[in-house]
Amino acid sequence: MTNANQTIVPHIWYDKEAVEAANFYASVFPESKVTSVTTLHDTPSGDCDQVSFEIWGQKFMAISAGPYFKLNPSVSFFVNFDPSRDKDAAQKIDEVWNKLSEGGQALMPLDKYPFSERYGWIQDKYGVSWQLILTNPEGEERPAIVPSLLFVGEKCGKAEEAMSLYLSIFGNSRQGTIARYPKGSDPDQEGTIMFSDFMLEKQWFTVMDSAHDHKFNFNEAISFMVKCDSQEEIDHYWEKLSAVPEAEQCGWLTDKFGVSWQIVPAEMDEMLEKGTPEQIARVTKAFLQMKKFDLAALHKAYKGE
Repeated sequence: MTNANQTIVPHIWYDKEAVEAANFYASVFPESKVTSVTTLHDTPSGDCDQVSFEIWGQKFMAISAGPYFKLNPSVSFFVNFDPSRDKDAAQKIDEVWNKLSEGGQALMPLDKYPFSERYGWIQDKYGVSWQLILTNPEGEERPAIVPSLLFVGEKCGKAEEAMSLYLSIFGNSRQGTIARYPKGSDPDQEGTIMFSDFMLEKQWFTVMDSAHDHKFNFNEAISFMVKCDSQEEIDHYWEKLSAVPEAEQCGWLTDKFGVSWQIVPAEMDEMLEKGTPEQIARVTKAFLQMKKFDLAALHKAYKGE
């Protein structure tokens, strides 16, 4: 089922494969489709394709905007195959794994692990990482797709602090499961977060700490778009999340943990998808000059005032 009012939308930055990747995911996952493609002209990256798509009811956006950021596993997506909801779950997890494996790279092979009968972590041919798991939730149901943040390097051990910060900023939020590393989990420190999930604006997320030697960290390749209904909301998220002034640009900000967010007016999609070429050009020109979005100025640009 699609969350029609999804407030937080994962956004993936590709060099030039956004449309191709979105179509690939629509062919790989159940209940998935590309919903719109818009081309933005005259941006600093030239002409950029912006794509909206759904994977198993979860909305995503992607852009082809040049080779500036490299996708890595610091942000991945859990895919829950739930036998209590789908009798073919065990077969489906293998099918999806096989399709994602084409040209991809297994980070943890699809196998039996202490925490799951069947689990695997794969980086697909475009660089996006997926954690496929055969779940059998005794308790509360979780959605099919859940974004996951991995805290490594100097950010390792900060998963709990990040989760608390996000829970304090977003409405309709609450803590879910918390599993901590036990003693003897070296190099992971006892008490840090092995796995935890939480809900922001009725959407589930997970966080994990990992002290292993990873050669990656959070960057702008995957960001989270927060759809806002008013300037007050835009101001609220901007003030609470932005921690790196030099990263502020076109509605993008970086928080104190290095995670990228885009704080955008909810109606911007409509302007860019339904506007005339002239309206789209004016709105694009206006927002490219902004750091934090000014909703009134975007309306003026759209109307040509």
